[in-house]
Amino acid sequence: MNHVAINPATGETIATHQEITSPELRKAIAATQKVAVRWRETTFPERAELMRAAARILRQQAGALAELMAREMGKPLAQGMGEVEKCAWVCEYYAEHTEAFLAPEVIPTDATRSYVAHRPLGIILAIMPWNFPFWQVFRFAAPALMGGNAGLLKHAPNVPGCALAIERIFREAGFPEGLFRTLMISVPQTKLVIRHPAVAAVTLTGSTAAGKAVAREAGARLKKCVLELGGSDPYLILEDADIDAAVEACATSRLLNSGQSCIAAKRFLVLESIRAEFERRFVARMRRATLGDPLQPGVDLGPQARADLRDALHDQVERSVAKGARLLLGGVVPSGPGFFYPATVLTDVTKGMPAYSEELFGPVASIIPVRNLKQAIKVANDTSFGLGAAVFTADIALGERLAADELNAGACFVNAFVKSDPRLPFGGIKESGYGRELARHGLLEFQNAKTIYLR
Repeated sequence: MNHVAINPATGETIATHQEITSPELRKAIAATQKVAVRWRETTFPERAELMRAAARILRQQAGALAELMAREMGKPLAQGMGEVEKCAWVCEYYAEHTEAFLAPEVIPTDATRSYVAHRPLGIILAIMPWNFPFWQVFRFAAPALMGGNAGLLKHAPNVPGCALAIERIFREAGFPEGLFRTLMISVPQTKLVIRHPAVAAVTLTGSTAAGKAVAREAGARLKKCVLELGGSDPYLILEDADIDAAVEACATSRLLNSGQSCIAAKRFLVLESIRAEFERRFVARMRRATLGDPLQPGVDLGPQARADLRDALHDQVERSVAKGARLLLGGVVPSGPGFFYPATVLTDVTKGMPAYSEELFGPVASIIPVRNLKQAIKVANDTSFGLGAAVFTADIALGERLAADELNAGACFVNAFVKSDPRLPFGGIKESGYGRELARHGLLEFQNAKTIYLR
């Protein structure tokens, strides 16, 4: 099977890359293993210099990289530029903070001296998706490499150019050849990598089904996993919320990356007393989203990344409407080439509909009317996912209590849409996965917390 890049705006094949053979794969892992042994002996300042160089290269090549994303998976250019800048930020963040984050932790005991030393695990396999083809790799790679590990990347097969560009950027920055390596491999070959004795751990961002499959493989060999999986984030709109601000945040989150984000706002739990006003303003805001060629300026919504994904999304909408949901906007597949889907709003969404219980990975918003706060909390938590959640209210103390104590998710925001930030840990619970990326928490995931006891 080849890795084929198809322009989702036109349906045309733009590149084909052959998968490597299994002997080539074993040779690549062995080469990375040799480099990894030397890399772990480098100093933090040496690693930081290279990581800052990677950040500079990202910024210098931002336009070309954004265009590559637009052509391979349909991301609007301005959003691609923002993604590249965020990658540069995460490189600089870990270049600055890793040495302090991994400093020995002295713990007084009956020993003359006792402390925790943090040491790299070795080679980490990263299995990454197409929707943020640079960011989701760099948010793993920056802390992993700065922490003394090596990286193998199995990227989504529809973004091969992005995968190769990332390897090239690290190489141009001066990182040792093979320390970070892109592997054009199949799913069966991925299993071979997980089983390889030189591979110490696995991180995956993707679907819940993929996470379970990888966890089985890694768990059978007692290898560490970090899994960031799907989400169906609830946004609670309370009666005292600033509706205009809430609408803007909700629409921005739902439309970002053409709706193809695990932490996008997906279920909108609106109190009945403000429902009509929220729906009116929200639909008007969603209607303003410009659907079109992601390479053109001013486009808010590009195509969905693949035809099958667009068709599956439309099927979820149609099945929800068949079960009683009302369509307020969109819901019609545009004619013509490309895998486009319009901004869509469903209301009267209830339990038993796909729009209530499934992740809708595209620009489709599900409005779920609720009678009171108690019901809003119940519905928010009535999901198999647990990635993000948000509350919009003028009562900051109430919002904080709901975020901290009532909503079951890995990240809860008040009066803002959920987003990742290098300074804050990121990850989910339940079927949204386990483990954390970013901040000190993400760095420590692939470190051996080694107890040192001296007497």
